[in-house]
Amino acid sequence: MPEAPDHSALAEWRQRLAQARSVCVLTGAGMSAESGIPTFRDALTGLWSRFDPARLASVEGFRADPGLVWDWYAERRAGVRAAQPNAGHRALAAFARRRPGVLTLVTQNVDDLHQRAGNRDTIRLHGDILQDRWLEPCGMACDPARAEPGRPPRCVACGGLVRPGVVWFGESLPPAALQHAEHAARHCEVLLVVGTSGAVWPAAGLAAAARRAGAHVAIVNPSASEIDAEAHVCLRGTAAILLPALLD
Repeated sequence: MPEAPDHSALAEWRQRLAQARSVCVLTGAGMSAESGIPTFRDALTGLWSRFDPARLASVEGFRADPGLVWDWYAERRAGVRAAQPNAGHRALAAFARRRPGVLTLVTQNVDDLHQRAGNRDTIRLHGDILQDRWLEPCGMACDPARAEPGRPPRCVACGGLVRPGVVWFGESLPPAALQHAEHAARHCEVLLVVGTSGAVWPAAGLAAAARRAGAHVAIVNPSASEIDAEAHVCLRGTAAILLPALLD
């Protein structure tokens, strides 16, 4: 069982957040899991437990079996569409509405729960699972939304394949998103790291970058993460419980 949150630390950080002129929040898979969206590896159950994760989330795996990978993402997309933002998502959106220009929200999650809660300007480091893009640039500059239906869809003109708009193993993060996230981490007064194991880089490096630049860093997670040493405090609990307590 996760340890109980320290109420004196909660009160201190609640005040710190209330007074901060710039707050950066990095969210990870644990936050979406509270809304019923399993983490990538937790979703590898049933039929999918037989497959190497890299086969389902890499360019090489997609080229080898496009239909298999497309079906995997179709199932995950259905789960995302059925999920609803939780109290943590709503607390972040309410904070942003009350204090315009203070919050920069960065996420490793590929769902749209932050956006549906109201954080339209979320920086998405790992892409958007509900969006499509071409595997290779379309020779006819066509819109992927107009591709010929299939598993996966194809360009009617050049035959190019459509793929999910997420970052796969071996791919770089979107340069603009990473640049904006790093800038926010280096220039914030407070950084909250919420619901992430701290095992995925370069997102995991944002906590160290913020602390080196003088920010106060808090990690909100029910269990230990790989970047706990970068934090001034680790608040043990889930996003849906602790973010309303910190931000409302």
